[in-house]
Amino acid sequence: MTDLSDDHFKLEDTRVTRRYFGKFERITQYLNKVAATMQAERSLSKRDIDAVARYLVGLNITFRSLAHKYHFSGRFSHAGQLTFDRVESGFPVYQELLEMANDALQAERHLATMPSAEDLKDQMVRTIVGEQKIPTKLQYALSQRLYYEELLKGHQFWARNDPQAVWIGNDGDRRTFQIHWAVYDSQVNLPTIYLMDVEDSGRTGLPKDERRWPEVQAHLMAQSVAHLKLLTIAKGFDEDFDDLHPVRLRRFHIGPMYSNAFTRQTGPLREVLAAANSPVGEDWALVWTEEELVADRVERVKSGWFGTVERQIFALDPFAGQGADTGATRMERSLIMPERPYQALAERNPPGFRDVRKFVVSDRGRVLSHR
Repeated sequence: MTDLSDDHFKLEDTRVTRRYFGKFERITQYLNKVAATMQAERSLSKRDIDAVARYLVGLNITFRSLAHKYHFSGRFSHAGQLTFDRVESGFPVYQELLEMANDALQAERHLATMPSAEDLKDQMVRTIVGEQKIPTKLQYALSQRLYYEELLKGHQFWARNDPQAVWIGNDGDRRTFQIHWAVYDSQVNLPTIYLMDVEDSGRTGLPKDERRWPEVQAHLMAQSVAHLKLLTIAKGFDEDFDDLHPVRLRRFHIGPMYSNAFTRQTGPLREVLAAANSPVGEDWALVWTEEELVADRVERVKSGWFGTVERQIFALDPFAGQGADTGATRMERSLIMPERPYQALAERNPPGFRDVRKFVVSDRGRVLSHR
């Protein structure tokens, strides 16, 4: 690994790069199982899962795409190396997703000038049998073809995943929609998912409104940054759209990922992973944080000379003044980790982790929830 800055590192070794992607392949597969466990426990509804799962699947496809792109890092100078944030997040840096999006725009053109996968495999066989050489350059060409094919299929988690609206139902003359969107936050290099339940008192349903819907999408994407509190986002939305009433807003932070092999975060979790001495592929823990803001009541406020409009008053966490600090009604942190790290965490029982929810995952497909 070569130091780029205090926290951004390039993976230059082929073996280490493949281990990194192998680790995330496991993690992203576990995320869907954890989400299903949350649905079974009713902390997330089926509608929530339908929205969240598409982004988790997209995250899995993103890592699979990048694994193809960097499969031969370290073998060729032009193969490129993955840059990841080993201090703050453990995830690839934001720039990697921007480059992937640019590659996706040109994927069809690249594929048109490349031999097919079958032709490349035939050439490999001839090289191995006829020349008795390892066909490294052909293998690299195949990895790049698989990368562009994956991009052409689409469905990746991109740097920006624009809002979509799902109709929930009607209450009198009001429609209710769930709006969901996601970003790869450039400040913390983490995927972040948003869900907002909105009551619509406009004449035309929001997704079909050619004026409001583009404005709503642009507004929400501009406000989707990690340092903004949910209260700030919801109040700004409420004040900018008089006939849209946000009654619930949630944000899911996926990560950071902690790993002795790759990251340099500090604190008790780092010590727990060191004590666990887990085998390759199981020396990690992933933080999953959910923030929620719920409207408590409605007030009518003056608008213009004679009119009034509704404004939401949001409920904040009443304990120890934390609601004002977090800008949320509640916040819950969870840890997703394999069995060995969980055992080490349970034995050490460091302060600050007793109230953190733990999801223990295994290759046998089980997910155990501990509070």
